[in-house]
Amino acid sequence: MDVKKEGRPTTAELEILNVIWKHGPSTVRFVNDQLSKGKEVGYTTTLKIMQIMAEKGLLTRDESQRSHLYGAAAPEAKVQKQLLDRLLDQAFGGSALKLVMQALGGQQATPEEIASIRQLLDRMEGGEK
Repeated sequence: MDVKKEGRPTTAELEILNVIWKHGPSTVRFVNDQLSKGKEVGYTTTLKIMQIMAEKGLLTRDESQRSHLYGAAAPEAKVQKQLLDRLLDQAFGGSALKLVMQALGGQQATPEEIASIRQLLDRMEGGEK
């Protein structure tokens, strides 16, 4: 899946993708049950959104069983990178510094998060990615 080609997922579509990324290929019933833990979501609404997502290329659909299994068409990291690249360009003029300053300035990072950021910066300075 290419976010640039297909358009970025809506909020509802990202919620569905997050369930599938976390649990793997799933039925509409399972996805709906997971979504309903946070707020009431109708089964037919979930079904329709997932059908549209399959048409858009955001989800794959395995019709070999009675209950169709839907899977993510792209890995979570790829979609996140494409969405972040778009946000970086549109909201921050391509400046990673502005993005990071806004993200870190808006809320308190945990010591573990700060350590992970330091490790990433050390790897980047060392030429690794």
